[in-house]
Amino acid sequence: MAELAFFSGTMDCGKSTLALQIQHNRSARGLAGLIFTRNDRAGEGRISSRLGLVSEAVEAGEGFDFHRHLVRHLTAGGRVDYVITDESQFLSSEQVDQLARIVDDLSVDVYAFGITTDFRTRLFPGSQRLIELADRVETLQVEALCWCGARATHNARTVEGRMVVEGAQVVVGDIGQGPDGAGETGYEVLCRRHHRRRLTAASAGSGGIAHDTLPLDAAVPAPRG
Repeated sequence: MAELAFFSGTMDCGKSTLALQIQHNRSARGLAGLIFTRNDRAGEGRISSRLGLVSEAVEAGEGFDFHRHLVRHLTAGGRVDYVITDESQFLSSEQVDQLARIVDDLSVDVYAFGITTDFRTRLFPGSQRLIELADRVETLQVEALCWCGARATHNARTVEGRMVVEGAQVVVGDIGQGPDGAGETGYEVLCRRHHRRRLTAASAGSGGIAHDTLPLDAAVPAPRG
């Protein structure tokens, strides 16, 4: 029986790597699949992992209809045994509903991969809808680590190495962009303690805040900018 599965986690936990591994395993067994992505760091129409793996994919931008795309593909004589969607957090709620229709109406497995929450710890609309609809939700077991060595559970957006908590929800970037993030928007994964304190690796290294001396309820200075 077909299913809608959502694989989630923080940045840097191997989501895209697993997506490409699933594609490899199924294609090696003679199964045909379609891969979709949105706003990948490697550019439009590409799915990439930090291990260097890259594959072509269909760019699912705003207004893209997954169900219609598959129906047209099948009507034209194509074959689809499974669907993979990477960067699924960027999908709209309506697009996730389309993925559910693919499973229910076309009996095609859908494997969605994405980040659960944004840099403000708020659920992405696509991820929220996937949690609501998925037959199976799995948190990836490859643990990303905070600079302190603890398990990273939160995604932080940085500008010049310092964490910011305001701005548009979607700004495409990657972990470790630029020298200490200088001059660019980047991202860093942090444990909850250091996310609450807005303490990145760069700001901890600069000695700007004594990271082990502040009580958890202490007021933290806003990032300097």
